[in-house]
Amino acid sequence: MIERRDFSSWISGPPTEPGHYPGRALELPRTGPGSIARPGRRVVALCIDWAACLAISAAFFRGDSLATLGIFALEQIVLVGTVGYGLGHRLLGLKVVRLGGGPAGFSAAILRTLLLCLVIPAVVFDVDQRGLHDKAAKTVLVRK
Repeated sequence: MIERRDFSSWISGPPTEPGHYPGRALELPRTGPGSIARPGRRVVALCIDWAACLAISAAFFRGDSLATLGIFALEQIVLVGTVGYGLGHRLLGLKVVRLGGGPAGFSAAILRTLLLCLVIPAVVFDVDQRGLHDKAAKTVLVRK
C-alpha cells in the first residue's frame, strides 16, 4: 500500500537545511535587490517578451512561429548581452548577471538563450531556483 508520505518526499522537492532560501548557496540576499527572482516574476517577464515578439512577428512575418522564436532569441541575445535584461525583465525589475555579480556578456547570453528556446532547460531548476539554462551559462536572474 502506498502511503501519503511516500509521495510528499519528492513532491516537496529536495531536502533543504533549516534556514535555506533560494540564493543562499550563491551568497545572495534573501529578499530585495540582488535576491533570486521568483518564478512568478519570471513567468510574467517571459509573457511580456513573448507578446512583444509575437506583435513584431504578426506585423512583419504574418505571425510565423519560427519568426516569433527567432525575434525572441535575437531580443534576448542582444539585450541580455548588452544591458543584462530583456524587455520583460526590465519592466519587472529583474536582471541577468554572472555568478559573482558581473554583467552576463554575449557568450553567456547566447548559450542561455539557445537553451531557453528549447524550453525544457528553463523549467528544470535547482533549490536556488536557477534553471539549467542559467546553470550552463553561469548566470543568475536577480531582482534589481
